[in-house]
Amino acid sequence: MIEIKNKKAYFNYFIEEEYEAGIVLSGTEIKSIRKGSVDIKDSYIRIKNNEAFIINMYIAKYEVGEFYNHDEYQERKLLLHKNEIKKLKDKVAIDGLTLIPIKVYIKKGYAKVLVGVCKGKKIYDKRASIKEKDSRKVDRQNYI
Repeated sequence: MIEIKNKKAYFNYFIEEEYEAGIVLSGTEIKSIRKGSVDIKDSYIRIKNNEAFIINMYIAKYEVGEFYNHDEYQERKLLLHKNEIKKLKDKVAIDGLTLIPIKVYIKKGYAKVLVGVCKGKKIYDKRASIKEKDSRKVDRQNYI
């Protein structure tokens, strides 16, 4: 199974909720996703006119696509229910949270994005997560 994760999302944000969304893709984009040529490290999700869009998501051009190829950084529409979009819009506006793609994967032949409702971490929170990660490493080394 193809699964592209945004590892920095867990380090830079507290993830409060997750939603699964489909992506509207052109012909060669799905082939590049199946190949694993995707980067969501610097991407985010914005809601415009009651529609969700993923911005700055990189999908590499398909080598064999020739003139049917797509733009690598174009905005792509996310497929969510109206009530989910309304909830996300309210959380972003009122609580000051951000929408970040956590991972991209293929499910039953369709490309899906796991959208996280996130709150940014402060520097001391990041230090605490590094400390916790290091202590888990030490515990594993002592256990073995």
